[in-house]
Amino acid sequence: MTGKRPIVVHLPSPTGGRRVRVDGEILGLAHNVRDLVEFLRRAGLDIEPEQVANSPLIDWRGVGPERWETESRT
Repeated sequence: MTGKRPIVVHLPSPTGGRRVRVDGEILGLAHNVRDLVEFLRRAGLDIEPEQVANSPLIDWRGVGPERWETESRT
């Protein structure tokens, strides 16, 4: 990897999953850490699942990697 590539993982969507962007390009809708790691691998970024929570390259919007679905309202 050359240079720092900003990775943004957005808040969970109302239908589930989180939008993932790298350098402003949407890579897809991840439903778990495994999906996120696969999107990043395809973009040429090798980040292990154990590294995503603390990676300085990932900007977790709102909540961290422990949540992939919206909170249910009762």
